[in-house]
Amino acid sequence: MADFLLSKEQLSDARKPSEAATILNEARNHRNNGLPTFGVSVFLSHKHDELAVLEDVICLLKKLGIFVYVDWLDEGMPKTTSGYTAYRIKQKIKDCKKFILLATEGAIASKWCNWELGYGDAHKYPNSIAIMPITEKRRDAFTGNEYLQIYPVIKTEYEYTVNWCYVEFQEKRVPLVDWLKQ
Repeated sequence: MADFLLSKEQLSDARKPSEAATILNEARNHRNNGLPTFGVSVFLSHKHDELAVLEDVICLLKKLGIFVYVDWLDEGMPKTTSGYTAYRIKQKIKDCKKFILLATEGAIASKWCNWELGYGDAHKYPNSIAIMPITEKRRDAFTGNEYLQIYPVIKTEYEYTVNWCYVEFQEKRVPLVDWLKQ
């Protein structure tokens, strides 16, 4: 059985064009009420200028019935980054059931994403945290930092689709939907 990391191409191909306009609007609709009282919530750590990847991953998770928390859609966040920004992010990481780092090259280089990962590690490791390495193109290698190797990884069995994603950790595989709901 082959293992494939998710690529930007796969994620983009998997999203229907009609879904693009509604993804962030739906996420915004949830922001006023904090986290939902239903389902599973995921804190999605990501590089803010990688909007297309973010939309694609939100779409993938929403298809699984998952609520995604995105910090900059939160009206409770200050307009200018401050100590309160960090406090609020810490609270949301604790509040969300799961933590996923969209491990793009940009996110790995980001001070904020690394800080969020460290905080998520303290509160979610090992069963409620995962990284989702995102490569530029299919079959590209992931060149993330060595410390990322300690985390569960979200992968797919298929090279040309995002169907049947799973979380792999310590030589065990769990379907992504099952991991999210654990």
